[in-house]
Amino acid sequence: MTDRKRRSGSAYRAAVTGVLAALSLVFLYLSALTPSGRLGLVAVAGLIPAAAVVSAGLAAGFLCYSAAGLLGLILLPVKSNALLYLLFFGLYPMIKSLIERLRQLPLELLLKLAFFNLVLTLFWFGLSGVLLPFLPSALNQTWLVYAAGNVVFLVYDFGFSKLIAFYCQRIDKALRRRR
Repeated sequence: MTDRKRRSGSAYRAAVTGVLAALSLVFLYLSALTPSGRLGLVAVAGLIPAAAVVSAGLAAGFLCYSAAGLLGLILLPVKSNALLYLLFFGLYPMIKSLIERLRQLPLELLLKLAFFNLVLTLFWFGLSGVLLPFLPSALNQTWLVYAAGNVVFLVYDFGFSKLIAFYCQRIDKALRRRR
């Protein structure tokens, strides 16, 4: 590979990472403006680092996540949205990528559920003010939160995998052709 191609490849990765971090920050900011769709918009912002992982590598995903999360803490009027992003939605794409490299489905599911339950425990017992506004009033018992949370997380993970596959097939393939 020539030196020029190597530099353009790293320039491409840096540009993609910067644009995706900015897009993630836009969704985080929108989550602060729309009280009824806060959780959904933070989750959408958390999908963006997965695109960085696919298009530019794991390090780019962490950089995208870090930049958007730290800027979110500084710029967002609602800091709880940035915390949700930093502790779960933004971090999960890289954790998912690392876990899925194992290629052992039962172990992958176990590790993903362990990560989710660790974060849920942190939110439930340490940062309940961040999580409680999002929960329906029917989920007022801890065991119900964990049971419902695990089911919702598995559905989220399945849907997330489908969105990543779509991104790889349609968007990333088109981006690579244009390079």
